[in-house]
Amino acid sequence: MIFADGTLGLIVFGLWIFCIIDVITTDESQCRNLPKLAWLFIVLFLFDIGSIIWLIAGSARTNKAASGLPYKGNAGNGSRFPEYERQGRIPATNPDDDEAFLRQCRERAEKQRQQLKRNQQAQEDGA
Repeated sequence: MIFADGTLGLIVFGLWIFCIIDVITTDESQCRNLPKLAWLFIVLFLFDIGSIIWLIAGSARTNKAASGLPYKGNAGNGSRFPEYERQGRIPATNPDDDEAFLRQCRERAEKQRQQLKRNQQAQEDGA
């Protein structure tokens, strides 16, 4: 009986340590229902109940075997660059095709040349 109590105690302690480490290493965006710091306090102070609550309601479990790629955040949807599919993202354009951009670059370069000429003339006049 004492052996069973000790084994159960070690299992609960191991679960508690696992959940503390899991809360700390989980990204803030992956925590569900509460902020990460709140989950850490719940797991720290409620021990076994807090650990079970974290596993059920707090952590977002993903199936890494189904995704096939080892890096964190992979949804397994086949896209190598998911940031390109983000909502509201403005796709990049070729600056050589943008006349307004080229005109702005030329005007800025001309202003810089004029300013450089004025500075050189002021130095020659002052010398």
